[in-house]
Formats: sequence, structure tokens, C-alpha cells
Amino acid sequence: MKVEVEVPTEYQGSVTGDIASRRGLIHGSELKGPAVVINAEVPLANMFGYSTDLRSMTQGRANFSMEFSCYRRAPASIQEEIIEKKKAERDKDKGHAGAKK
Repeated sequence: MKVEVEVPTEYQGSVTGDIASRRGLIHGSELKGPAVVINAEVPLANMFGYSTDLRSMTQGRANFSMEFSCYRRAPASIQEEIIEKKKAERDKDKGHAGAKK
């Protein structure tokens, strides 16, 4: 997702760090009056709950917008994690199916 965050300058470091922790790629930032606008790309799966987290980090003083940017291949470690979860779900469902009569 293409993400644009407008944040007071005193919270820029915290917000930038949070975006990075969500596997975000920061493309740049620019001053806009007393605020900084941070432009980044972040996987959609890592953006759930961001609104609440951003409000908490900035005492409700920041806002953001998000729009689709592009599809990208997930890193191998994330792919493996998804595959293992699906296998576990499938095995669990097979166990329950045998118990039904």
C-alpha cells in the first residue's frame, strides 16, 4: 500500500520507526508547515490496527492515508509461515472431519 502520514515533527522518529517495523519502505519525507509528510509503501497485512497505533504514538495529532500501490512477492520467510499455517489448518480440519458421524 502507498501510505502517506502527516505527523508533527516531534513524532517523526517514532512514526518512521513504526513504519519500518511493519516492513515498510520509506521513500521520503517533506516539511509541510509544522508537520512532516512521510511517504512509504507498507504491506497491507501489516497495516491492520495502524490507525489506533498512530493515534497512540502521536497523542492523536497525526493522520494518514493509504491506497493500493502494487503487488509484490512476499519474502521467503513469510511464504513459509503462510504455508505452515495452512498445513496446520488442513490437518486440524481432517481430524475434525473423522470425528463427525
